[in-house]
Amino acid sequence: MGRPNAQESRMRQPTMNTQNLLVELFVEELPPKALNTLGESFAGTLIEQLRAHGLASAESQVTAFASPRRLAAHVTGVLAQAADKAVQQKLMPVSVGLDASGNASPALLKKLQALGADVSKPAAAVAALKRAPDASGKAAAEALFYDSIVKGASLQAGLQKALEETLAKLPIPKVMQYQLETDCGIENFLPGWTSVHFVRPAHSLIALHGSAVVPVTALGLTAGNSTQGHRFEAKVSPVVLPHADLYAETLQNQGAVIASFAERRAEIVRQLQAAAAKVGGGCQPIEDQALLDEVTALVERPNVLICEFEKQFLDVPQECLILTMKANQKYFPLIDASGKLTNRFLVVSNITPDDASLVTGGNERVVRPRLADAKFFFDQDRKKTLESRVDGLSKVVYHNKLGTQGERMARVCAIAKAIGQQLGGDLLAQQAEQAARLAKTDLLTDMVGEFPELQGIMGGYYARHDGLSSDVAEAIEDHYKPRFAGDELPRNNVGLVVALADKLETLVGMFGIGNVPTGDKDPFALRRHALGVVRMLVEARLNLNFYELTRQALAVFSAALVQDKSLELDEFLIDRLRGYFREAGFSVTEVDAAIFAQKLGQWLTIPSRLQAVRAFAALPEAPALAAANKRIGNILKKAGEVDAHVNPALLQEDAEKGLYAAMQKLLPESEAQFKAGDYTASLQTLAALRGPVDAFFDDVMVNAEAMDLRLNRQGLLKSLHLAMNRVADLSRLAA
Repeated sequence: MGRPNAQESRMRQPTMNTQNLLVELFVEELPPKALNTLGESFAGTLIEQLRAHGLASAESQVTAFASPRRLAAHVTGVLAQAADKAVQQKLMPVSVGLDASGNASPALLKKLQALGADVSKPAAAVAALKRAPDASGKAAAEALFYDSIVKGASLQAGLQKALEETLAKLPIPKVMQYQLETDCGIENFLPGWTSVHFVRPAHSLIALHGSAVVPVTALGLTAGNSTQGHRFEAKVSPVVLPHADLYAETLQNQGAVIASFAERRAEIVRQLQAAAAKVGGGCQPIEDQALLDEVTALVERPNVLICEFEKQFLDVPQECLILTMKANQKYFPLIDASGKLTNRFLVVSNITPDDASLVTGGNERVVRPRLADAKFFFDQDRKKTLESRVDGLSKVVYHNKLGTQGERMARVCAIAKAIGQQLGGDLLAQQAEQAARLAKTDLLTDMVGEFPELQGIMGGYYARHDGLSSDVAEAIEDHYKPRFAGDELPRNNVGLVVALADKLETLVGMFGIGNVPTGDKDPFALRRHALGVVRMLVEARLNLNFYELTRQALAVFSAALVQDKSLELDEFLIDRLRGYFREAGFSVTEVDAAIFAQKLGQWLTIPSRLQAVRAFAALPEAPALAAANKRIGNILKKAGEVDAHVNPALLQEDAEKGLYAAMQKLLPESEAQFKAGDYTASLQTLAALRGPVDAFFDDVMVNAEAMDLRLNRQGLLKSLHLAMNRVADLSRLAA
């Protein structure tokens, strides 16, 4: 929803009974993290309701405004009076409304009178009705219909209903109750009080249709044409709006407020970049869209200032300093060209004083204790090794049904050791077990206790301080990865093994105690864990069978602790796998064909298989071969256990001999290409079988009466079916 500039708004000439509408609700400071959503909802619901009441058209455009103390919407092309509307209303069946002579029954006259029709002359009233087949579907039944003209809603009446609906539908995080003084009291001369429920106390309401005030009410307020500007820097108070189209311009010039959330955000970005350039050295403000949105919701006219802190604090890991500045103070740390934190940071102030030194000095004084705390935590934590904290994990509850963090650590260690042995032998198994043993110990440190977001990261720092190898330290730091969609994978094999073990332990444990995601509820982030498993197996090309992984993870749990939900977990993982590749641009058919290939348990080859399926599907032979493969599958399913063996001496028909000969020639070539990993070539080689396969089904009766012939032909088809489904389940491509 874009906002027209003031000149464009003034140039737009509305029709004679059409003007642009401005509605603003002025309130106390709104929740910053919800502000943009509230603004978009306010504007979107308002225009939706105006259209529903016939006061705005499909061509009408809405512009949302949201600042810390206001929600507003500008709507173009709003009618002062909605057009009258012809309405046809079904009354009753003819058999009920009219007697045998065609005269109106008492029930019909009563209904017409209730609708405001003139029933003084019943015959004329009946003549004005229409008869039509009853839409209820009853055969040969007719009903009576009454045509009338419903007067269009006035702007005041329609806007009143639209505003009430708009406020009711606001996605308010938490409603508060406050008291509002009213003029009505005891015996009409003492003031009274009424309770109002809203996100924050509201103080004024604007409703302007062009330059005219629309006298609607909301939250105990009556609409006018004035509002308040910036709390400290407005030129006038109140700010009076002469016209709906001059809202943003008047607020900015007289009220010192940038009302548009998007424009205010863009101005902050511009000032941040300008301030970073002023600092020099290739510095850039740290990128954080959520922080940018939150700061935009905290200021009405931004003013970016440069501040600094003592360089001694740079000895603390930069993640700690960045987090405390962002989370606690809403500052933008500056990063140099090499990606390292500097001792400068940017503050987005809501005031623009002539001398900014008091503002910058105040912010520098405020941040100093925060950084000092971080340095203290870091220094204290390094006095104890991670190994010395291991026993403390047994005192931390992980889940009331799954035991302590110590018990969980032991399970992750066992899984990591087994996976490490498979991937890299004794060395990787030993490193993975060590990293898994220490991975959760940073949960017991002061730094992570203060900043839980740093778990894993601080473990990596402390592991390096303890003299552990870089592989183990990086594994401890990375074992939560990937934390979210698009996040990077662990940097080394030790990290991959520990991250995989950690996620598998969580999935098997939670499924085993019945904590399965339902609908949009996933309190333990199991979908994210499953997607992490998928990404590591596929993107890191790990030579692991996912069926075996889930069973290995289950084996470390006691039978009394969890139930065996391996099949449900397999299905859950496969569903995430399918979604992962669909988001990568492959169709459902392509994905299913590749995933459900013959004996496919390792996922590292799926990307190559998908490319092969896509190339095969583009061949002219593909539809016929896919259909034949599906037919073969159905035949073999009905036949039961079939041995993939062919006796050439039992081949009687020319078509079956031709198919066998083609298979003898092409299948070894296709198999060699498959073993070499050239899946595209393997499938394209099989495409040459289309002619022999078509001839076989045209001329050969598979289920021959002679049992030896039948088994031989089934064996021929079984051999073909195994070869065709080695790369992908081609039957999935059949229409």
